Amino acid sequence: MSAHHGKLIILTAPSGSGKTSITGYLIRKYPALSFSISATTRAPRGTEQNGVEYYFLSVPDFQQKIQENAFIEWEMVYEGKYYGTLKTEIERIWNEGKVPMLDIDVKGAIHVQQQFAGDCLSIFIQPPSIEELRRRLINRGTETPESLETRVNKASYEMSFSHQFTCIIHNDQLEKACSDTEAVIKKFLGW
Repeated sequence: MSAHHGKLIILTAPSGSGKTSITGYLIRKYPALSFSISATTRAPRGTEQNGVEYYFLSVPDFQQKIQENAFIEWEMVYEGKYYGTLKTEIERIWNEGKVPMLDIDVKGAIHVQQQFAGDCLSIFIQPPSIEELRRRLINRGTETPESLETRVNKASYEMSFSHQFTCIIHNDQLEKACSDTEAVIKKFLGW
């Protein structure tokens, strides 16, 4: 059993803030950290594979798991699009002797940190500005004009919750945001 069993790390931020890039950097550098694969009802994008980037579920399957209390958190993040963290995924990572890293939305992150208060490090990745966030989302090339506006509006709302997390990392420059996040995690895990 790992000395870190029961601990978990949450990275949360509005879409386009860099949390997935920062999570990837840390997981590549530290084998003791493991990406917690979220479940979603959205369709795979590009080369995404089930069980790698997400567990892709149908809406009825996702709703069945809600009824079974199979999630530590779940949200309908966008209309008809569910996302959640399965309890079995967190247990799988702990059973491997690793620390789960959750890359999840703001509401889900608040729910998880309430459940794992003393054993949870929650990090909010702050984008430089809403204008920069809009630019990043446009550059991804994955958004329609409607979905872009939905994400930007949601981002403004989510940024109002940043103070509810253990710490805020400003992502003006990705390399610095990665090293700042790394320092906070090392302190939390006693590395």
